[in-house]
Amino acid sequence: MCGLTGLLSRTASAADIAATIQSMTSSLHHRGPDGEGIWAEEGIALGHRRLAIIDLSDAGAQPMLSECGRYVIVFNGEIYNHTELRDELAASGMSPDWRGHSDTETLLAGIARWGLSKTLLRASGMFALAVWDRKTRRLQLARDRMGEKPLYWGWCGPDFAFCSELKALRRHPGCPKEICRQALAQYLRFAYVPAPRSIHPGIYKLEPGCILTIDGLPPARPPGTPLRPGEAHGTLSIQRYWSLDEVAETGYRDQFTDEREALEELEARLKAAVTSQMVADVPLGAFLSGGIDSSLIVALMQSQSNRPVRSFTVGFETQAFNEAPHAAAVARHLGTEHTEVLVTEKEAQDVIPRLPDLYDEPFADSSQIPTYLVCQAARAHVTVALSGDAGDELFGGYNRYFWIPRIWSRLNWMPHRGRRALGALLLGLPVPAWDTLGSLLPGSLSVMRPGDKAHKLARRLREVRNEDDLYRSLVSEWQGVELLKGAGDAPASILDDPIPTVLGDDPVSRMMFQDKRTYLPDDILCKVDRAAMGVSLETRVPFLDPGVIRTAARLPLNMKIRNDQGKWALRQVLYRHVPRELIERPKAGFGIPVGEWLIGPLKPWADELLSERSLSRDGLIDPAPVTKAWAEHLSGRRDWTNSLWIVLMFMAWRDHLDFAK
Repeated sequence: MCGLTGLLSRTASAADIAATIQSMTSSLHHRGPDGEGIWAEEGIALGHRRLAIIDLSDAGAQPMLSECGRYVIVFNGEIYNHTELRDELAASGMSPDWRGHSDTETLLAGIARWGLSKTLLRASGMFALAVWDRKTRRLQLARDRMGEKPLYWGWCGPDFAFCSELKALRRHPGCPKEICRQALAQYLRFAYVPAPRSIHPGIYKLEPGCILTIDGLPPARPPGTPLRPGEAHGTLSIQRYWSLDEVAETGYRDQFTDEREALEELEARLKAAVTSQMVADVPLGAFLSGGIDSSLIVALMQSQSNRPVRSFTVGFETQAFNEAPHAAAVARHLGTEHTEVLVTEKEAQDVIPRLPDLYDEPFADSSQIPTYLVCQAARAHVTVALSGDAGDELFGGYNRYFWIPRIWSRLNWMPHRGRRALGALLLGLPVPAWDTLGSLLPGSLSVMRPGDKAHKLARRLREVRNEDDLYRSLVSEWQGVELLKGAGDAPASILDDPIPTVLGDDPVSRMMFQDKRTYLPDDILCKVDRAAMGVSLETRVPFLDPGVIRTAARLPLNMKIRNDQGKWALRQVLYRHVPRELIERPKAGFGIPVGEWLIGPLKPWADELLSERSLSRDGLIDPAPVTKAWAEHLSGRRDWTNSLWIVLMFMAWRDHLDFAK
């Protein structure tokens, strides 16, 4: 786990390139506190910050040249099966004279033997990397299958640059400081900036499972629209080496029919993934929330370890958000060496000023705060931590997978005009009136804040024509263009890409597929990467092992969701290791009471950022809807926490960007 930078210049002198890449690379010290390396020759420079995990010697240092001297690589991540790749090279008689036992050296040898795409298809791991071919003057950038590791690329003046985090690009004097309106519209809608855009024009994110290639000199300027896989812009092209669509189609055509076979295969794949990801030359542990996903990962770790596994959780003063007792109970049963860090509300709030620098772009998943805190707690003891991320997307864990079909089954008989009329009717009854009606319901039927939920449902009823529309509405907060001054139509996103035809009749599988290609890489994995790298901690995600992904794709929906309960298959495997009663409880999520903080200790901070003066200064955001939502939130009439947090994180980032100039 490291940080990488690179610069391909049409005009800069060797001295200027070296000075710029040195500055860019030093900005990523937190991603790699164990060493720094710079390599340059005419027109090209590569930089690397190292967090040493495998082969702690200088033989693992980067940038690294291949034995033949033709290829140079900078690499961020881990290749878990790299010893098997070495065996394959040996069997073909193509092993180099190994200098050490790092996975970086293995990658280089594979690239020299098989080429980049074939090497990456053989590799099981997480990575972002750049390879320079000194013979052909070809640059290739690549990102792992599901997007665990970040990779930004784009134009800084006439230079083509790339890096792990945007803060490195901002060290280049030509880095654009303007805000991309299309990216901002998408951020306001989704609470993150989805690939391939970044918040700056001319700077992009490489999509997961892709290779970007530049043959010769880079184009002098960016393309007019973000480049997608299969497209080219001058000497620059992007191609997929791995396709989530193909995995979904193959899995659908080879679905399990026998539950016992499915569960045995799933446990075997998960055990193999966990085993491969427990290899490190530094201390290793795992996050443990006490939920299904993290409990299963820790259980499989402990079942294959001859010593207690180090497990970590954070506890909070607010008991409604405190999962620590559940994690402790699972840890006691498994016999892990468990560390629980109790965090005060003040300590959690103190993280907020750090968020703009940690994430570099506006990012508004408020669970970024506890994620950072648990990473910080773990880093005091270990350098690597396994996590249970991606279980929800692969195995059907989100409430929307149950909620949307249930709502739609009660509404699909009604024509669109009728749903719009019903939405208007629901909005016509004020929120306090709905709350009064809700208070009259018996306890078994009561819900929290019924008026707020009724109005949110009403707004969505006015927009949706089918279950896919309802899904998009549910994963959206602001529509984006409704807050932007002078905005036109909402920009297209990956959500608009075609979905594999085999999923066409299954709305829940379509939702899960959309989450895997958008929400997972651009929210969940981004959140964890930046929080962990902010404290120089490597995180690993066994659920994203290629074999586990393929196995999950073979599970029919009724082995993922059954009796309105998600992750059925994972639960069955977990019950072999942990008693059911330690796991079965309402899903709480990794949340904190941000909405309460906004009307309490964070109110002065929020008042300033949400003032009409602040909102109006760039001429980008219309203050009126934000001011209205803030007043309603403060009055207690509505809960606008998520919508307001999105605006607050943008405004805080905007202030930070001004400071960083």
